[in-house]
Amino acid sequence: MSVQERIHERLAAAFAPVHLELENESHSHNVPPNSETHFRVVLVSDAFSGKRQVARHQAVYAALAEELAGPVHALALHTYDPAEWRAREGGSPASPACLGGSKADGRSR
Repeated sequence: MSVQERIHERLAAAFAPVHLELENESHSHNVPPNSETHFRVVLVSDAFSGKRQVARHQAVYAALAEELAGPVHALALHTYDPAEWRAREGGSPASPACLGGSKADGRSR
């Protein structure tokens, strides 16, 4: 099972999402081809109702603790409750462009 499939499975089990988008953005970063290290997550769940963004993100980090300890370097998280998602008309921000860099030149990815 790929890292992306494991992430999708864990988020679906933990949050019973109304909407879930998971995009591997590794190709936009300074990593080897076919990497699974950088992901963009759009997650809409009733579990987020009444919770602040930091609590939502902490819940996602807890659900993905194994992946974050290993292969996953970065998550761009966009978490909404269903009412917030409807108010946004189903849209979420795009991830910013990677600024490049590597361990070799002293900048992080």
